[in-house]
Amino acid sequence: MKIKTLALVVAPIWIISLSTLVIAQQQTKQEQCVKTSKTEVEQLFERWNQSLQTGDPNNVVKNYAKNAILLPTVSKKPRTTPAEIREYFVHFLEKQPVGKIVQSYIRVGCNFASNNGLYTFTILNNEQKKQVPARYSFEYQYINGQWLIVAHHSSKLPQED
Repeated sequence: MKIKTLALVVAPIWIISLSTLVIAQQQTKQEQCVKTSKTEVEQLFERWNQSLQTGDPNNVVKNYAKNAILLPTVSKKPRTTPAEIREYFVHFLEKQPVGKIVQSYIRVGCNFASNNGLYTFTILNNEQKKQVPARYSFEYQYINGQWLIVAHHSSKLPQED
């Protein structure tokens, strides 16, 4: 009888202790801070830009986290799934876009980086190259050992100030 009582008292304590240990280990993993550099954030844009130039929307989508949001330049619809992001790039890549950053503002933090500013896209329009100035925001997060886009906004630059 005493052994059963002791087991009933010790078992919940053991379960709580084990649960606390597991939660603490998960928090430690999440709390590991990975910082990047301005140069690496610039390279993340180049990685994305080069994936555009492959013409393959699957290559472009690899730059985005599974839960990313894309607010694209030439679409009114927010894209919130990999399939929707891919769908946008299927059509956008037909224009053979090449991006060039004109002005950037980069911030880095723990497992987070952002790159905001102005870029110009050279696109094919009726078989002629056209320059499209635009604003952009890329938000990156360090996920499973790699930097991925979690939020991307792009919009044509207004004609007037």
